[in-house]
Amino acid sequence: MFDFIAEMFSYNFIVRAFIVGTLVSLCAALLGVTLVLKRYSMIGDGLSHVGFGALAIAASLNLAPLEVAIPVIIIAAFLLLRLSENSKINGDAAIAIISSTALAVGVISVSVSGVNTDLNSYLFGSILATTKVDAIMCAILALIVISIFVLFYNNIFAVTFDETFSRATGLKTNIYNTVIALLTALTIVIGMRIMGTLLISALIIFPALSSMRICKKFKSVILCSGVLSLCCFFVGMCASYKLDTPTGASVVIVNAAVFLVFWLVEVIRTRIKRTD
Repeated sequence: MFDFIAEMFSYNFIVRAFIVGTLVSLCAALLGVTLVLKRYSMIGDGLSHVGFGALAIAASLNLAPLEVAIPVIIIAAFLLLRLSENSKINGDAAIAIISSTALAVGVISVSVSGVNTDLNSYLFGSILATTKVDAIMCAILALIVISIFVLFYNNIFAVTFDETFSRATGLKTNIYNTVIALLTALTIVIGMRIMGTLLISALIIFPALSSMRICKKFKSVILCSGVLSLCCFFVGMCASYKLDTPTGASVVIVNAAVFLVFWLVEVIRTRIKRTD
């Protein structure tokens, strides 16, 4: 086992991917609980589709992918938040409109430009796509996300559980909803290279849902979600290396398996309580 791990980490690109993936997993776990509880989880999925469109346009114009994707996804996050809160269009419908349009724009951009780009690496992720520059930028963004979340933890907690009461007490809920949207956008950006635009949202949703099966307090759910996310990423990455499967898809499958186990534990525990 140790020889296998040593062999895997002898490659620089795997070390870079592991660092970025660990940070992404932690960011996704922190935000996932809040997004699921606020029923904003589909915003993460919508932003990932917007990310694909931004990456495709960047490739077509021969620009740095992250430099284009970061501002585009942040703007999209604010737009989706406003549409979900204030628009006459249903929130899910607004997300579907923006995400499907972004996907279409991305596909057409690559097709028209004639750039020899492997769309699968954008859609489903590629461990080989993580360059040293990407790793450094992703690490910086991840540390920003974690720092802001910890700094505003109490206010994010208040907005998550009772936004109406928080607003009545004078808390500027719009600001903290915007903070949540910004952190989600940054997490999507740093996770797209490894997980892919179609799979990154799973990293946000699965650990949170799994943790909620056995934990009931907000802090314990976040801690459990973080541990699960890190463990699932490591196991998924090892499985990807051993079986020669896509890293993003492998991580998602591990997360899905863990969710199934936790769901069964919850069902068994509930039945035991009923029989007592």
